[in-house]
Amino acid sequence: MLPLLTNAAARRLFLHRHALAEAPTGAAHGQALADLIHRIGFVQVDSINTVARAHHMILFSRRQSYKPTALKALLETDRALFEHWTHDASILPVHLHGHWQHRFDRSAEKMSLNRKRWFPDGDESQLETILRHIADHGPATTSDVGKDEVRSKGGWWEWHPSKTALEWLWRTGQLAISGRDGFQKIYDLTERVIPAHHRAATYDLAAMTDWACGSALDNLGFANATELRAYWNALRPDEVKTWVKAALASGQIIEIEIEGATGKRQRSFARPDVLTAAAHAPEATARLRILSPFDPALRDRDRAEFLFGFYYRIEVFVPEPKRQYGYYVFPVLEGDRLIGRIDCKAFRDDRCLRVKAFWPEAGIKLGAGRLAKLDAELARYAAFTDCDRVEFSDGWQRDTLRPAS
Repeated sequence: MLPLLTNAAARRLFLHRHALAEAPTGAAHGQALADLIHRIGFVQVDSINTVARAHHMILFSRRQSYKPTALKALLETDRALFEHWTHDASILPVHLHGHWQHRFDRSAEKMSLNRKRWFPDGDESQLETILRHIADHGPATTSDVGKDEVRSKGGWWEWHPSKTALEWLWRTGQLAISGRDGFQKIYDLTERVIPAHHRAATYDLAAMTDWACGSALDNLGFANATELRAYWNALRPDEVKTWVKAALASGQIIEIEIEGATGKRQRSFARPDVLTAAAHAPEATARLRILSPFDPALRDRDRAEFLFGFYYRIEVFVPEPKRQYGYYVFPVLEGDRLIGRIDCKAFRDDRCLRVKAFWPEAGIKLGAGRLAKLDAELARYAAFTDCDRVEFSDGWQRDTLRPAS
C-alpha cells in the first residue's frame, strides 16, 4: 500500500513550495528577490497589462513591498537573472544558464528541421548579418533592424527577416535579452549579457536531466512523470522515464498517492521525506490574494483542478460572445482555497481600478469579513498600479457559474 498525502497536506506543501502560504511581507529587492524567484523556479513573462503584467503580479502576490524596478535591476544591472523559455518566455536565475545549453542545441535542431517555416524564401544570410550588426553597433531591438524589409507571407508570424533572425539567434543561445524597452526585447551578444562563469558552466545530458527532474520535483513537492517533464519543458519523455526508474531504484524518490479535492487519488513521485515535509509546512495564512493567470502555482491547469477543484481556462483568445467569464479574469486565493475569479482592470489615465465582476466558487459566500479582505487586496493592487481608488460596476457580485469544460 502506497503512502497517502491527504488533500489538505498536499495543498499545504504545494502552496509552501510556491511561497503562497506565508504572509506576503518582507524584502522584495536585491538578493531577497533573487532568492524568491529561485524558490518558485521561474517567473513567466507576459505582455497583457490589464492590471499589471504577469511577472509583476506573480512577485507582488508574494511580496507586497515589490516594485518593478527591483526586477529590472536584477535583470539588467546585477545580471542575477536571465530571460529564456520554459513552457513560455520566463525569467530565471542566471546560475541555470549552463543547463540551458541543451535547450539551445535542441532548439537549433528543431528549428533547422523547419527552416522553411522560419525562412520561407530560403535566405538565412540575415543570421550572420544580424550577429555582425549587434557585434559592431551594440544591442538592438526589432525596431532597430529590418526597417525597410518586407514581412514574409506565411513565414514565422509574418515577421520580417531581421526579426526572424533575432528570435532564432536568441532561442539558440547566440543572443541574449539584455533588457526591455517598455515590453520590447533588447538583444545583445550572449557574452555581453551572461556573466562569464555562468557561460563557462557545462553539464552533460545526464547531469542536466538529474537537475531538471530533481528540481522540478522539489519545487512542486510531488509530481507524476508528465508534470516533471512539463515543469521546465526541457526533456523528452523517455529521458524523464529513465530518470524516474533510476531514482526509484536508488531510493532518491518514492511512489505515493495524492488525494485530490474530490477525494479521487492519483499516483505521484516524491522525496522519501514528503510526509514529514508536508506535516512541517506552515498552514496557509487566511490572507486573500489576487493571482496572475500565469502564476507558477496555476500554470498546470489540470493540477490546479485536481488539487483545488478549480477549473480555469484563460479566455483571451475566445471570441467575446463565447466567453464565459471575460477577456482576462484573475483567480482569487484565500488561505489554501481558490475561492473565485475576478474581472478587473486598471485605468491608469483615470487612476482607477475598476471591478467588473466577481464569480465565487460553489459554496463561497461574500460575507462581510471576506468582502473586507477583498476590498483590502483591491486597494493594495490599486496602489501598486498607480491608481488612487477602486470602483465597482453595478451588479459586480455574480452568481456561481458551472465552468464550461
